Amino acid sequence: MANLRAGKKSGGGSGSTLWENVKAILVTLAIFLAIRTFLIEAYRIPSGSMIPTLLVGDWLFVNKLAYGPHVPFTDINLPGYADPERGDVVVFVSPDQVDQPEDPNPILVKRLVAIAGDTVWMRGGVFHVNGMAQRQGFAASENPKGDGGFSHPLFSWQKQFEVRGTSAGEPPASPTLDDWGPLVVPKDFLFMLGDNRYDSKDGRYWGFVPRENVRGRPVFVYYTYNADESVRPLPFITDIRWGRIGTIIK
Repeated sequence: MANLRAGKKSGGGSGSTLWENVKAILVTLAIFLAIRTFLIEAYRIPSGSMIPTLLVGDWLFVNKLAYGPHVPFTDINLPGYADPERGDVVVFVSPDQVDQPEDPNPILVKRLVAIAGDTVWMRGGVFHVNGMAQRQGFAASENPKGDGGFSHPLFSWQKQFEVRGTSAGEPPASPTLDDWGPLVVPKDFLFMLGDNRYDSKDGRYWGFVPRENVRGRPVFVYYTYNADESVRPLPFITDIRWGRIGTIIK
């Protein structure tokens, strides 16, 4: 009887230990999901639209709490402790991109260059906000120049937001990469451009971004490797950009 009672006690202990392990795993998973949803998330840079600020192969930590985290599977955005400001690098859900129905609303990262109420235009490749030229920093200005006269049917969205009688002169008949606007950013919307202006599909193509689409602010590069030009095997191991790890995103 003593052995039998001991056996029962031992079996119960084993089941209890298993349940404790399962609970520990579930709690850990819940904490991870909460952190990922409401506080911080990893994001990989897949294109060169933000060179030199961000490079293809950079992995970033994104602060989701700053502008207010988004509750998954809902239209709810919780309050943040800051508002997006001009000059911020921002992660957001793209407005509808009608030319790519397979992925019309990708998660993107661009620079916020104008907020609601701003009047924006570009002349000769120089971006203006409220009449003030916004020249890019030296590093960005060294990016390769493309065809500034390039126009695209997607630019036609601009027509409904064009304004006349400003210091910018009249809007061009056909907007191009280097010459468009002036436009007024509507209430509760933002305007985004890539730092690599001639290799960036940005607000010039798909328009203004609803404030509610903002998902966070990149903080720093936690891992990076030469994903574009490396000739080494397994570049994610053999061609790590050690000097960029820890770089603060500005």
